[in-house]
Amino acid sequence: MYRSTLPSGKGLFVILLLFCAPMHVMSQSLHAKYGSEFLRVGAGAKALSMGGAQAAISRGVSAAYWNPAGLRTVENMQIMYMHSERFGGIVGYDYGSVALPLPQDRGVLALSFFRQGVDNIANTLDAWDPNRGENGGPKANVEQYITRFSATDMAWYISYASEQSPRDVPIYYGGSLKFIRQKLGPFAHAWGYSLDLGAQGSWNEWFWGIQWIDATTLRKVWTVNQDQFDGYEEVFGDQTPEGSDEYVRPSLRMGIARGFQYKEWAFNTAFDILSMFEGREAYYLNLGSWSLEPRLGAEGVFRDRLSLRVGLTDLYQDPLSGWTMRPTLGMGLEVYKFAIDYGFMGFAGSGAELGSTHRVSVRLVWD
Repeated sequence: MYRSTLPSGKGLFVILLLFCAPMHVMSQSLHAKYGSEFLRVGAGAKALSMGGAQAAISRGVSAAYWNPAGLRTVENMQIMYMHSERFGGIVGYDYGSVALPLPQDRGVLALSFFRQGVDNIANTLDAWDPNRGENGGPKANVEQYITRFSATDMAWYISYASEQSPRDVPIYYGGSLKFIRQKLGPFAHAWGYSLDLGAQGSWNEWFWGIQWIDATTLRKVWTVNQDQFDGYEEVFGDQTPEGSDEYVRPSLRMGIARGFQYKEWAFNTAFDILSMFEGREAYYLNLGSWSLEPRLGAEGVFRDRLSLRVGLTDLYQDPLSGWTMRPTLGMGLEVYKFAIDYGFMGFAGSGAELGSTHRVSVRLVWD
């Protein structure tokens, strides 16, 4: 659809994977397998280091993403910021959120923002001369015809959870109304919206959680700036893309967890399974269009101050090395009103050349 130059083939792969796939389906209205893929990065370094197993144990401000029912534990205003880099630093990801308790309502309100971006992409549409040479070629003084743009995905969450359980049953509820904004430089943009619902509860020493993601089905409306493609068909011989509607089907995140104490250490173990119906049949554990992604995490907390975490995530079938899971690890430190967390995920199998994910998040509790 457009030609771009990046520092390496690795960068080009990322652009195609994250941003070109949605544009490929613009000529018609249909469901998309990866229509909200950028949101799967998640919120908070703690979650990454535990493999993303958070449905049952997510608490505090980041619960607006993992399971909004967990927001009920917010007793004072909490603010969180996170920065993450993937694919050797090519893809930047930022997340910020604030949660406010509502004493009169006995509930908690949270506002969250997500941004994923690839910046400084070269636009070479105007740099090609179809009449130069036998098969065409770049124009003379080609650099003056090259411009730069960014491809960005953004999301806003408005979340609410009640501190009260119905009829004294230990089950709590929450929800997130979310809006999506995606922009591919000056070429195209989209708006989308949907609703997430969540519940958490306990049974004896066990905790459970369930989140219905995109319960209303995520709908995105793409608009293409036709002026940017003036002469595109004549120069490149491809059809000019058109806008369309895109739909992302609902999915379920379900989890169980258990905690126990050993001397001055508190331990938490959690297991999640993400159930999707998008038809990810190529590399994931699946039954037809129904795919399953298990996640496992463990955490040890010393004196409520120092945390050590490990996890496993992303079970998939690697074309070269077979079934593979990606290991995660990290740590956290709470000092005064601040909690600082670090998470790390290394790519496994043939994806190892894509580099590793490093994530740092900071949370502030404001009395």
